[in-house]
Amino acid sequence: MERNLSLNLHVLVARLDRAADRILRAEHNISYSRFLALTLVGELGVSTQRALADGLGVTEPSVSRMTAVLASEGLLDVQPDPAGGNRRRLTLTDQGKQVVASLRQEFEEKLAALVAHSGVPYAEFAEHTATLLATLDRVERESTK
Repeated sequence: MERNLSLNLHVLVARLDRAADRILRAEHNISYSRFLALTLVGELGVSTQRALADGLGVTEPSVSRMTAVLASEGLLDVQPDPAGGNRRRLTLTDQGKQVVASLRQEFEEKLAALVAHSGVPYAEFAEHTATLLATLDRVERESTK
């Protein structure tokens, strides 16, 4: 078997992202990037626009526009940081929490079905993915010391 894991992972993630975006837009009228933003704020505790931009891999102006839309849709609360400056604090509204909870569950079920259909054991796939992410986090932390 040819060793081309890096390309295969890139293609897999890109295709999964596009499929997620199609599903979310068609069934829930929200883009995948906006869903990811809500998930990062709600589930992972990202609390500033700068941290959200870092988490999404986009610019702060892009996140500023996105958070304004999400706030206008009643999904996100954006407030000035009590510490001052231009920083903005982000929290999910009750509606935003409901959206994240229901869509995360739906996506997890769809991914689990895809993994099962492939014949790859879900628990092993999840464990290996978590191990790779933890290793990448550790290596990145160590490289910045």
